[in-house]
Amino acid sequence: MSSSKIPANTAKIDFSAIQLLMTSAMSQVDNEILKELNSDVVLINQIGFHIVNSGGKRLRPMLVALSANALNYEGKDHTTLAAVIEFIHTATLLHDDVVDESDMRRGDATANAIWGNAASVLVGDFLYSRSFEMMVGINNMRVMDILSHTTNAIAEGEVLQLLNINNPDTSEDQYFEVIRRKTAKLFEAAAQLGAVLANKDDATEKALAAYGLHLGNAFQIMDDMLDYTANAEELGKNLGDDLAEGKPTLPLIHAMAHGTTEQVAFVKETIKNGNRDAYLNILDIIKLTGSLDYTAQCAGQEAQKAIQSLKSIPDSQYKTAMEELALFSIQRNY
Repeated sequence: MSSSKIPANTAKIDFSAIQLLMTSAMSQVDNEILKELNSDVVLINQIGFHIVNSGGKRLRPMLVALSANALNYEGKDHTTLAAVIEFIHTATLLHDDVVDESDMRRGDATANAIWGNAASVLVGDFLYSRSFEMMVGINNMRVMDILSHTTNAIAEGEVLQLLNINNPDTSEDQYFEVIRRKTAKLFEAAAQLGAVLANKDDATEKALAAYGLHLGNAFQIMDDMLDYTANAEELGKNLGDDLAEGKPTLPLIHAMAHGTTEQVAFVKETIKNGNRDAYLNILDIIKLTGSLDYTAQCAGQEAQKAIQSLKSIPDSQYKTAMEELALFSIQRNY
């Protein structure tokens, strides 16, 4: 991977060390997830367990626990809210894979590839509604306010992304608006909820929210870059999926702004038609136009903003883990 993705003085982050720190907390979250997934409708159990147990990094629920611990919260509601965040995320994955017609995620067949689109959408709806049942149980209107606005923003982001599909005239500003709503908003909520539960002041809540937002931006920008740089087996999905779906992601948007007339015409035509066969040619163009380096730079800037947002948070092993998580988001290759 290009060194431009990581500040020169930054050591490689060991994500497993962060996971080890959070082993106990995440074990409790997993137990909560299994308990709340339980339904007397067998298909809901099957699909829910399939996607929840498919090997994801659990970053979003981990953020709830990290932020709560960083602010010395001593209650138990962060476990429930971490599970809520994971359910919301899982619901979006189920719906995403149907919209994108994906057949592989995290190296396994998608739920829609196994059980069909209708079942995937309906189980996604179940996870959304179950998550709202759980958050009502917390009995905190601030929590309800944040999560209701978050789920609404995610839905808007999905629709905005749909409008940009096969549209080569999508601007960089439009791209960032999509990732802010579609991805970063849930990271923002996850980090912010820790401050809400710990009953911290408005400034602390805003600092944690800003951390989550910039972390989510960095994570999604890298995701879009990895579609052109990763190893398919490590990434757990087919390379060129974004291209095949006609998604105008940041590497393509930058290439169209800086390529030759012929290069720009080729990228535009590929976005319009969603042509996976053009992958290698597109890869050459985004390399020649410096678009991979530019995308890496944007991700790096977001990661640094996330770290800066934590300046006012007291030092602890959990704050350090949050800083390392921001760096991991731009170092990862999966």
